[in-house]
Amino acid sequence: MNLRFDDRVAVITGAGRGLGREYALMLAARGAKVVVNDPGGGLTGDGCDTGPAHSVVDEIRAAGGQAVVTTDTVATATGGRAIIDSALETYGRVDILIHNAGIVRRGSLKDMSYQDFDAVLDVHLRGAFHVVRPAFPVMCAAGYGRVVLTSSIGGLYGNREVANYAAAKAGIVGLCNVVALEGAAEGVTCNAIVPGAVTRMADGLDTSAYPPMGPELVAPVVGWLAHENCTVTGEVFVAIAGRVARAVVSESPGVYRPEWTIEDVDADIDAIRDITTPVTFPVVPDGHAEHIRYSFGRAHV
Repeated sequence: MNLRFDDRVAVITGAGRGLGREYALMLAARGAKVVVNDPGGGLTGDGCDTGPAHSVVDEIRAAGGQAVVTTDTVATATGGRAIIDSALETYGRVDILIHNAGIVRRGSLKDMSYQDFDAVLDVHLRGAFHVVRPAFPVMCAAGYGRVVLTSSIGGLYGNREVANYAAAKAGIVGLCNVVALEGAAEGVTCNAIVPGAVTRMADGLDTSAYPPMGPELVAPVVGWLAHENCTVTGEVFVAIAGRVARAVVSESPGVYRPEWTIEDVDADIDAIRDITTPVTFPVVPDGHAEHIRYSFGRAHV
């Protein structure tokens, strides 16, 4: 049975090119009404070219689907609200929100400007909030919603010369967790995708030795996370070069002492770091409280 999106309305940011374009075409082909958002800026966020977004909409319509363009920027609260308003004014609802928009400004941590740091956070992290904030109450009121936010292996593990990007993508995971927690009782799920695909984000990198890793290897995972069959929330999924996996935050069981000195930490550091039997705390229903209960429980053993 094909998983379809008939009568669902999907808002996709950064949908003019690359991964976002693939998501838009896929969901539209399966019946979704798609709001294609992309101001068409360059890789660093400069400039504006509305052509790519209009081209995606034209392609969807030519295939018999339904789609509209919005070229507002996610980098401002006004732009984020305008994107969601476009969906509401055109189709009367928002069922799916995929925040995919992104820019890159590389630079050594020693040299990175505050402007370049903020510009990347504005699109990736603040941009996520700028569209989630107006969409979330609408989804909760409808009792249904699927939110997919985009993180990165750079956010999970860091990478050189992209402190801005790494910080933004790590922050996405925290935002995703809160959307999942607050949406759990409202029929709204939120998960993060960690995609790996050769798009213009890879400009300047040597990809000659890469295996096949086009957007089409990522899109089905995002499609499932955006579908009503998605039964998970508050999780992080990796999709790169045909490999699909789940990433989790885990801890070592740790060491309990009623009192500590620096020397005690020095003596116990191997046991403290021993991850042989990791402990995980799922975000939903209440990983925060489970973490505290586990830690407090060690104190009472």
